[in-house]
Amino acid sequence: MQSLRELYKMGRGPSSSHTMGPERAIKLVKRNNPQAEALRVTLYGSLALTGEGHGTDKVIVETALPLPCEVIFDRKTPCPKHPNTMDIQVLVGGKEVLCERVYSVGGGSILFEGEDASALPKYSNDAIYPLNTYKEIADYCKNKNIRIWQYAVECEGEELLEYLSKVWEQMKNTIHEGLTTTGVLPGILGTERRAQTLYNKRHIDESAQTKENRLVCSYAFATSEQNAAGGTIVIAPTCGSCGVVPSVLKYMQDYKGFTDEQIVKALATGGVIGNIIKKNASISGAECGCQAEIGSACSMAAAALAELFEMGLDQIEYAAEVAMEHHLGLTCDPIAGLVQIPCIERNAVAAMRAINALSLANFLASSRKISFDLIVKTMYNTGKDLLCGYRETSSGGLAKYYPLDKFKR
Repeated sequence: MQSLRELYKMGRGPSSSHTMGPERAIKLVKRNNPQAEALRVTLYGSLALTGEGHGTDKVIVETALPLPCEVIFDRKTPCPKHPNTMDIQVLVGGKEVLCERVYSVGGGSILFEGEDASALPKYSNDAIYPLNTYKEIADYCKNKNIRIWQYAVECEGEELLEYLSKVWEQMKNTIHEGLTTTGVLPGILGTERRAQTLYNKRHIDESAQTKENRLVCSYAFATSEQNAAGGTIVIAPTCGSCGVVPSVLKYMQDYKGFTDEQIVKALATGGVIGNIIKKNASISGAECGCQAEIGSACSMAAAALAELFEMGLDQIEYAAEVAMEHHLGLTCDPIAGLVQIPCIERNAVAAMRAINALSLANFLASSRKISFDLIVKTMYNTGKDLLCGYRETSSGGLAKYYPLDKFKR
């Protein structure tokens, strides 16, 4: 498995696969081809179908500067290897001298054609973490009497905790920025920012449980709205699901008193869970639907919470499994290709579900029947069974039936 630095990336929203991935690809092609006079980029699959809403063409053109760059949306050519496919042509004297095929495989990660492409999207060429399943990792931790976060440090060194400290600071900054900003998000939907309202508007007869839900949701909205506006966020494990992990950790720190050091260890544990999903299944909405994004984020958040409360390995596994199991089949159907509806609300709902999964793990872990590894395998195959329209193409579900015509007049 890869470094957690590849899972928790800091960057610009609104989409890890549709903005961060293409941005990274263009930078690499420019760096490796200093002779280039211009670029021509052709987008296929989900990149073509939802690229305009995600701002894919905009980030490509901006990243290519000072080189001129033409972006072509090919919405008909099939993508047999990965639904996020792009061709980057290097032009000299108006003629193509090189064409690189690139796959944006989720979480801001990319693979060039020929770069172990047969393993897409499993990242099998990475061996920073020698163990790849929860069972393997849990057995190792039990034998050495260590926790999952300690296994992560063992694999990556103490520098990992320093990096995750920076990740946590950015997560908190993003929440603050989202809570202190009002207005309308970019795009034709005219979606209003609602995080500040959630944070400030106390229920007339608010119970402790209602307050917890309201505050957790406000943090999730704040992060997701910053992402939708193209602000700086931490993908966890994607841009579209970036609000789940920070919202529950922020709430627990503010209202339960956990320290930054404890939060960082929780991030490491949640990150290992995300890495297991990324290695053995997918975190790409274009490949496996929103279950791969929001479901994965919920599993990471539930495991991180279980680490905060120093639960055992079986309880951590149960929390992560429950969180994913009850997102199985969740479709990715962003209206107008924007990471707004239903994406923002889904972050808030998943954050609350992560807390529910923690509670269940506290009581029921000893009676569990389903392993986390099994649910990861199930999620991947469920995603492959989803119709194309439900995998980030904006051609099915809410995106199909929502009346966009009134916004196009």
